[in-house]
Amino acid sequence: MDRSTPSWFITLLMLSLCAIPASSQDDTAYAKSLLKFKESLTNVTMLDNWREPVQKLCSWNTPVWNGCLCVNDSFWGLKLEGMGLGGKLDVDSLSELPLRSLSVMNNNFSGPFPSNINKLGKLRGLFLANNNFSGEIPDDAFSGMRAMTKVVLGDNSFMGKIPMSLLGLPRLVDLQLQDNQFNGRIPDFWQADLKVNFSNNKLEGAIPNTLRDQNASSFSGNLNLCGEPLDPCKRKNSTKKIAIIIAAVVVLALAAFIVLFVFYRRRQKPLKHEKSVDHLQTEEPNKGTVTYKNSEHGKLYFVRNDTQKFELEELLRASAEVLGSGSFGSSYKAVLFTGQTYVVRRFRNMSNVGKEEFYEHMRRLGRLTHRNLLPLIAFYYRKEEKLLITDFVENGSLASLLHGKRTPNQPLLDWPMRLRIIKGVARGLAYLYKELPMLTLPHGHLKSSNILVDATYEPLLADYALAPVINKDHAKEFMVAYKSPESTQNDMVTRKTDVWSLGILILELLTGRFPANYLKQGRGPSADLASWVNSVVREEWTGEVFDKDVSLARNGEGQMLRLLKIGMCCCEWNVEKRWGFREAVEKIEELKERDSDDDYSSYASEGDLYSSRAMTDDDFSFSKA
Repeated sequence: MDRSTPSWFITLLMLSLCAIPASSQDDTAYAKSLLKFKESLTNVTMLDNWREPVQKLCSWNTPVWNGCLCVNDSFWGLKLEGMGLGGKLDVDSLSELPLRSLSVMNNNFSGPFPSNINKLGKLRGLFLANNNFSGEIPDDAFSGMRAMTKVVLGDNSFMGKIPMSLLGLPRLVDLQLQDNQFNGRIPDFWQADLKVNFSNNKLEGAIPNTLRDQNASSFSGNLNLCGEPLDPCKRKNSTKKIAIIIAAVVVLALAAFIVLFVFYRRRQKPLKHEKSVDHLQTEEPNKGTVTYKNSEHGKLYFVRNDTQKFELEELLRASAEVLGSGSFGSSYKAVLFTGQTYVVRRFRNMSNVGKEEFYEHMRRLGRLTHRNLLPLIAFYYRKEEKLLITDFVENGSLASLLHGKRTPNQPLLDWPMRLRIIKGVARGLAYLYKELPMLTLPHGHLKSSNILVDATYEPLLADYALAPVINKDHAKEFMVAYKSPESTQNDMVTRKTDVWSLGILILELLTGRFPANYLKQGRGPSADLASWVNSVVREEWTGEVFDKDVSLARNGEGQMLRLLKIGMCCCEWNVEKRWGFREAVEKIEELKERDSDDDYSSYASEGDLYSSRAMTDDDFSFSKA
């Protein structure tokens, strides 16, 4: 290349050589591997757009399929976080991909550590935190993975020794193993700039010299760890008196264990928590079950008098099933030996209020009685965590009815049924506004997964009025109210914030589309569903905006359009222009299953919702922020 070649041409050529995207042929092959991997998963509603044909997995550096990661307009990895996924991770399918990052955090995976994970030789980050993985990790699990920089396995039930193959990862800078059951000594990690978190395990012995500059919190919760940055290790020449005391304690502990084992040997399968509850229950090393342990705090507090009382011990001995793991904690279906069925919600982010304040707020919630509220039955209090007990609702959540796979006997979620559901939601919310006037957010977490549907398809609001007892940082990161425009833009919420959540729910109910922003952590833009509806209405009115099952209502189009307008007016970005809650509820109550002669004409006389002037330009300002 001679000197006459323009400098801009040289620069362009260099840039093109540095970032050559994968060919469409490569992406077609990658797509087949991803679809094969999807077959090993369960509850894959969030991956519904993984369909062939697909020529490119990345378009302008944006993934075409949910959960894919793109770098330089090429497929890079998978970020399948908080999607409710289960099943197993098919490493063989993934090994056919140029995978640099794999994250399935905050899902429902269980069972052993994925076998042959080291087949993913290019992997730089592995994120399995907050699932239900268990068992020992093979010592050679990470052998040969020299590109690995981050290994995040916290909040599972792994046990055994920390794999020595982690020492063979020269680029490792982040290792998170907290809240598991790893035991034994910590290996002598040598990697420079390595940050670790080994808290809340069963590790013992002296902390290696190479890790003594870490924060003490990275080792807390391991009773037998010692050395900097924790307390100094005791000398080996302990006195004879200490040895005798230790021996006596061991004997007493063994005796207590034998007594408890004999007493409970006929108990049913106990309630399984994702983590042990300190001083309340402990996990048996080999079985992973939960054994009741007496505690001065081990008592349920019932907030209702119309429910048969039972002891915490009975709850822990009940047969149990994990229902799911969400942003606030895990849920379990517990069946007592009497046949009563309850749901146990476990919270770890309610430590911002004192005991008396917490008790008073729970008693206040226990006094609430309405056809469309899921009643609180009892609660258990400890500073570190809380349990909330409610009835079990057989039909599950509205989210599962809208977005899950329909069972053979499940009726069609048609317009009359959806109208009944949204009216029930509005009535339950109106009751909360009336009974909790002191709260800025009478609900605060209104979304389809927090609306249960009973046998008659009557909705029951759940997870309501918890904002006062949820830690503020956690609430701002996960609660739906804090994804509203006024919160993301001005760091504030108002009495109209629940109205915004109601509007998004209405649009979800009508369109059948899940508000994708609810899957995102943090407080980013939150009007994706509302913006999509707005764009359809602005461009050209078509029936595409409605879910196929609800669009079958031949005599209800006008009523559906009225509800669509209500939803959009509730989603107004400007809080001052947004409808008030009373106005929204009154408009919802006016809706009918069928149109009268003049219902539809006022909305569709000119062919579309926008041009008919059913709304003004101001009605669409929610999309302008």
